[in-house]
Amino acid sequence: MALGFRRQARWAFSPGVGEDEHLGQTFRILRNKWGEVPGGEQTRVRSEDWLKLSDQELLRRWSEALADSSTGPSYSVRGWYHTLYSDVFRGKKVLEVGSGLGFDGITFAASGAEWTFVDVVETNLEIVKRLCQLKGLTNVRFCYMEDVRALATLPKDYAAIYGQGSLINLPLEATRVEAQALLKHLPVGGRWIELAYPKRRWIHDGRMPADKWGKKTDGGAPWVEWHDLKKIREFLAPAQFDVVFTLDFHKYDFNWFDLIRRS
Repeated sequence: MALGFRRQARWAFSPGVGEDEHLGQTFRILRNKWGEVPGGEQTRVRSEDWLKLSDQELLRRWSEALADSSTGPSYSVRGWYHTLYSDVFRGKKVLEVGSGLGFDGITFAASGAEWTFVDVVETNLEIVKRLCQLKGLTNVRFCYMEDVRALATLPKDYAAIYGQGSLINLPLEATRVEAQALLKHLPVGGRWIELAYPKRRWIHDGRMPADKWGKKTDGGAPWVEWHDLKKIREFLAPAQFDVVFTLDFHKYDFNWFDLIRRS
């Protein structure tokens, strides 16, 4: 069977049947965790807490957190791809799946991209909406993904689907369901751009089961998978992609995939 799907009792998931046909149950599991999001390179914050901040304090904390993960020694974490893709995305329509606090999307929207923020946590999107208003960004839209059917209202002609660590936080069989829904919005010639964790990191951490590895890598995440090009090609199939480039970076903590749709 494609993808080498593995079932574990700790993940209540039944793709294609019952209540989780559209990943509603899966996203509820993720939602319990991912209101807690990266707030810098080494810190995590809860978006519901940030909603209580004044506008001035919210902007200050957000700006400091962005700088913490993208400048100085942390340029190799986030800053390098901000530099690389700012011109690539300018004037293009991009859908970001799993936008968190909007560190990437707001940066690219400020550089001229038409950005769609998609997240399974409403408070994350509320924070990003507020920040966009405070920064005067109007080239943005928002989609709360209660399940994959929420994507149906979005345009079908995105230049890129962009997922920075969001697609590794669910089992591969669920990733395939989500990816197939996303691909309805990515025409031939569009880019699939993904940050993930490499197999080498999983091996270094002791080849943990996915539910255990999430606790080590992402502060209590219910699930984390490693991705490689083979896995990604399989969950994107039957759509075919050519490789723009792939990269392991930051001492093999992360890997990067930039693919372009061929069919």
